[in-house]
Amino acid sequence: MTIETKSRARPAAVILTPNAERRIADLMAQAPEGAIGVKLSTPRRGCSGLAYSVDYVTEEARFDEKIETPGGAFYIDGASVLYLVGSTMDWVEDDFTAGFVFNNPNAKGSCGCGESFTV
Repeated sequence: MTIETKSRARPAAVILTPNAERRIADLMAQAPEGAIGVKLSTPRRGCSGLAYSVDYVTEEARFDEKIETPGGAFYIDGASVLYLVGSTMDWVEDDFTAGFVFNNPNAKGSCGCGESFTV
C-alpha cells in the first residue's frame, strides 16, 4: 500500500492590502542598487518590547518568508513570523503622516505612542 502525501499552499503570514503593495512597488522603484526586496522584521525596542521595522534587503535569508507582490518581493524575517501570523499590513497617508499600519491579532498591548507592541 502506497501512502500519498499531499501538500497545499499555505496562506501568507501577513496579508498586504493593495495600498501596502503599491507602497512596496514605489519603494522598489527607488531602491538602492543591490536591493532584492523589502523586509518586515520585529526587532526588540521601544517601551513595549517589539517594534515593526521595514527595510530594504539585499539577500534572502534561509528562514525568511517570501511574498511575491506585483511591485517586487516582500520578505518577512523568519524569527518574526510567529509574532506576525494573521496580521494585515496597510499603507496609510493623510495630511500629516504616512506610514505602514499593522493590524496584528497577536499583539497583547502596545505603548502609548504606538511604536512598539507586546505579544
